[in-house]
Order: sequence, then C-alpha cells, then structure tokens
Amino acid sequence: MRWSPHNSLMSTPPRPFRHARTESGWQEARHALYRDLRPLDPLRSIKMKLIVIIGAMVALFTLVTWAGDRLDVGVLRTFPVALVCSLVLTQILARGMTRPLREMTAAAQAMARGDYSQQVHTNSQDEVGELAAAFNSMAQDLDTQDTQRREMVANVSHELRTPVAALRAQLENLADGVVPPSPEALESALGQVERLSRLIAYLLDLSRLEAGAADLELAEIEVGPFLAEAATQSRHAVSESGRELDWEVSTTPADLRVVADSERLHQVVANLLGNAARHSPAGGKIYLGGRYESVPDTVVIEVQDEGPGIPVQDRQKVFERFERGNAPGQHGGQSTGGTGLGLAIARWAVSLHGGTIEVVDPTHGTGAMIRVTLPARGPAAGDR
Repeated sequence: MRWSPHNSLMSTPPRPFRHARTESGWQEARHALYRDLRPLDPLRSIKMKLIVIIGAMVALFTLVTWAGDRLDVGVLRTFPVALVCSLVLTQILARGMTRPLREMTAAAQAMARGDYSQQVHTNSQDEVGELAAAFNSMAQDLDTQDTQRREMVANVSHELRTPVAALRAQLENLADGVVPPSPEALESALGQVERLSRLIAYLLDLSRLEAGAADLELAEIEVGPFLAEAATQSRHAVSESGRELDWEVSTTPADLRVVADSERLHQVVANLLGNAARHSPAGGKIYLGGRYESVPDTVVIEVQDEGPGIPVQDRQKVFERFERGNAPGQHGGQSTGGTGLGLAIARWAVSLHGGTIEVVDPTHGTGAMIRVTLPARGPAAGDR
C-alpha cells in the first residue's frame, strides 16, 4: 500500500501545527503562572509588604550596579539595566498584592448591573485579604437577599391569587344566580376573605420584622387558661374544615404565669397549633403543654403533633421565610400548604421576648415537637 497525503489512516498532523499548539499551551501556562504568582501573600500587613518590595528593589538595583562595576560595563549602561530590573521585580511583587483590588472593582461593577454571584479569590493574609473576605460575605448576603426578594414576590403573588380567584368565582356565581345566596355560600366567601386578611396581617408583621420594630405590651399572663383558649380556637378552626383531632393541654404547675405580650404570644401559639393541625393525620392527637424550669427561670411551651415529623437537617430551615414544610410520609412529599411565614414570624415574636424557639425530638411517640422558651419575668431591656 502506497502512502498518500489523502490517506487519513496513515497521515499525521503537520509539525508546524503541533509546534503552534505547544507554543500556545506554553504561553497560557506561563501567563497563568505569572497571574497566580503571589510571593507576598503569607505576610499579614500591607506595610510589611511595602517594606519588602522597597528592600527587594534597592537590593536588586545595588546588586546589578555592583555587577556592572565589577565587569567594567560603565555607569551609563549599568544604571538603565539596574532600573529596569528593579521595576520588573516591583511589578511582579506588586501585581499579586493589588490583584484582589482589581477583582473587587470588576465584581462591584458586575453587582451594579445586578449580578451578585461575583466572588474575589485571594489567599492574602493582610488587610486587603480581610477586605476581600468582607466583600465576598457582602456579595453572598446580597445574592441571598435578592433571591429571597424574588421568591417573596412569587410566593405573595401566588398566595394572593388563590383566594382572590376563589372569591371572585364565588361572587360571580352569586351575582349570576348560579348559586343561591345561602348561608353556606356566604360562609365560603367569608372564609376566603379571612384567608386574605391573615395573609395581609402576615405581610404587615413581615414588614415590621424587616424594619426591626419591637412593640411589646407586657403583662402577666396565666399560662393554663391562655393555652386552653388557644387550643379551643384552633379546635373550632379545624372542625370547620371537616377534620377531627384530639387535643391535650397540660400546665405544670397549674398556676403557671409568664410576663409577655398576650397578642404576640397568642400569635406564636396559634401558628404552632395551626402547623401541627395541618401536619396531623385524621384522628391524631395534638399535645400542648406549658411548664416552669427554675434554672434558668424560664417558661417552656411545647406543641407536638403525630405527623411524619421534621428531619434533623431541616429543623433550622423551617423557621426561614416562605419555607413550607413537606410531609413525605403522609402527603407524598408535597407541600402541606400555608404561606411559609408563620414560623418565621413566630421566631421573630419569640426573639422580641428574649426567648428561643426550636424543633426538638418528640416526647410522645412520633411526630414533630416545637419548643418555645421564654424568660418567666419577661424580656430584659436589651431584648426589646
């Protein structure tokens, strides 16, 4: 078989192409090495870096001048060479020191256009490195807030659209005579209006949360009757939806009292009971209890359901805004409803009282338990 330039099996790439590709790769590697050359990164002070740069420049200038004098090159020839060598060394050392500043400038310009995903990469240990770390933290926070803002608009639009559409359909049916104005039809329309009212109240509380408003009207509350009333209201709300649940309320001691804002605390307990009812199976039991702990003088309120529970990895996330719980064991992994604001507002209200709210392991069988811990004597002045 004779060799032919058209025979692809026996032909080989021309050597000039190989050489060009190798040369291009070598140039890229050289540029990458120069770009990542940062010999001064271990130093923890800009002043020390400047001292090192000046010292290295003077030392190199002196060395080149001395070498030129020893070789009898002459001052007129040695001086320009020494100056150029010193400037090149200064450029190499200073470039790695100022690169984070250039990256921050480019990232700030990108953020001004709405791109908050920019990050500054640096291993510097000095003040520029600290500034770069702070810049990255700020960029991440802005990216998170922008994502939350977009999600908030989408979630609020969805939550408003559903009851408004249902209410409009019901009113159109009443106006057209398709459905007679019976108490049942009016009650259904009233339910949609109440749902809108709750959502608007949540959004107002969310705006107060964002503004950092803390308006508490503190008074001594008898915990037993307070919890019993909250459970009764939640029981009526669940019964109207056609579901029946068992409710167990206990208080230890019976005359337990706490200093708190009654309206805010009722909002917290109502949200917790509403979540428990929504995740409980038909015929399940909801436990609502209050107890006193002498150390460190706190009142603990606990709400537990008999639903599928909350995974450990999601126990902090459920208190985030617009985070909806999923019940894989009961609802096929679908969202169980709600606005996703209740627990976020509950955490805010509890924090105003100087307390804590958390998801803990259940004490009665399986399910989810949320524990609220409040100072028995009310929040300190610094917590309000």
